[in-house]
Amino acid sequence: MDINTTKETLKVNRIVCERKETINVQGDMIVPDSKPDILSTINTTGNVCIYKKDVMEGKVRLDGNILTYIMYLADGEADNVRGLSTGLDFSETINIPELELGMDVAISTSIKFIECKILNGRKIGIKVTLDVSLKVSSKEEAEIVTDMNNQDIQVLRQLMNINSIIGEGSTKANVKENISIPSTDNLVEILNAQMCLVDKDIKISYNKIIAKSEVEIKLVYLTEDGRICVSQNRLPLVGFIDTPDVKEENICETTFMLKNILIKPNSMEEHTVYIELEVEISCTTFEEREIQVIKDMYCPGEKMQFDTCMLNTMTNKSRQKNLCEIRENINVPELSEGEIIDVTVEPTITKENRLNNKIIFEGELELNLLFTDKSSVGVNTKKFTIPFEQTVDNIEVSENCKINSQIEVAKKEFTNNAGTMNVNIDLNFETSTSQNLAIPVINNITAVEEDFLEDYSVIIYVVRSGDTLWKIAKRFGSTVDDIVRVNGIERPDKINVGEKIYIPKYVLKRAKEPITLKQNV
Repeated sequence: MDINTTKETLKVNRIVCERKETINVQGDMIVPDSKPDILSTINTTGNVCIYKKDVMEGKVRLDGNILTYIMYLADGEADNVRGLSTGLDFSETINIPELELGMDVAISTSIKFIECKILNGRKIGIKVTLDVSLKVSSKEEAEIVTDMNNQDIQVLRQLMNINSIIGEGSTKANVKENISIPSTDNLVEILNAQMCLVDKDIKISYNKIIAKSEVEIKLVYLTEDGRICVSQNRLPLVGFIDTPDVKEENICETTFMLKNILIKPNSMEEHTVYIELEVEISCTTFEEREIQVIKDMYCPGEKMQFDTCMLNTMTNKSRQKNLCEIRENINVPELSEGEIIDVTVEPTITKENRLNNKIIFEGELELNLLFTDKSSVGVNTKKFTIPFEQTVDNIEVSENCKINSQIEVAKKEFTNNAGTMNVNIDLNFETSTSQNLAIPVINNITAVEEDFLEDYSVIIYVVRSGDTLWKIAKRFGSTVDDIVRVNGIERPDKINVGEKIYIPKYVLKRAKEPITLKQNV
């Protein structure tokens, strides 16, 4: 028997595993000779860069740097608030047993907390705890049998919607700019610098993915006349990734990873701060394809052999954006005689509830308030926690569904009203969903001549639990169409347990014995 098949080539993304790790980074900072001794620390912040990633068998190595800023109380100084900055280099190997060479590892990092310990007046011990999220995936290509070009072969088909990869790539985007501060501010030193990517978006145009974002930079600095000031700016970031045949309706999964940061007062131009950073942008593009997959096959009167394996991937990818508005009034008695300098905001999702076609996220906002007061130091910090809840409607929430949600602080405004801090925060929720999908892949199809053939042409069969017409027809060497025709079955997808059905069976030329009627239960 000649066996000819029709095949389609698919390239899919298989999620191998997802996990979270904690990394502790420690180091010491020596106070430069140009700065006074440390009496106590006031506030510490940091920015994380991953400048190198090595994927190995069973593990991944991350090399990075944490740019930290420490605001401290100087010992014996009239203007006693000063600042220090240092970079903490780290190298960490994370064991991932499922990881193989050639797989991709997507990484996102965030600072959980920073601890500072004064070892002496000229030395500080720093410990940073990082939360690291890792997603391991494998790009796999397979030929899927979609049709058999032989009328005698019975085929069980299934239509599947599949997210097939049409392109992937990465690029590096750089920002090199001078940020201006007011001409009235003669900058002495930077006390704090925070940097984040906001308003991330992608556009598709002329076989290119245009990845856009804005770099939000907030500087807290000290002036010659002892004032603590804040400057906030946004700088555009754009990267181009060549992707042939990409279309506007395609789905793009894009990641932004900060690789390097440089922040320093500009020695060549007064009242400016030089900013330099490098961001790696990676993108995988998918198209949604509907293909007819063969799940099973057989040939009445012939013994067929084939191998079947399952290709695990994702389907029904979607992305939804929602806005969460938080409006709160917080009583801060210390602000009745002080002013807000800066407030940092860290959102965290603490719980996820799936109900019908919606997801309810519960979370917390951690606010770190930096403000002036009437103490001898003149500046202080205080932390607050605000709970929030966000509902995302019209979304797939089946057990087979994978959900990934990212939060971005879109807007934050804080005002002081005689000891009450008015909080106005907007959070952008981006919720991505997909479903696990197993695609049957049939290979090595051969036909083997039967050594033994049954000699009856019709049997009576009593339907058992779990039976389908396909299973019955394959078991007895008949066809679904013949069973439906002989029994007058109106709904082939519905047969009842205990029902008796007649199964016509092919009579082969090699069968020499008389035909008999056989009942099989």
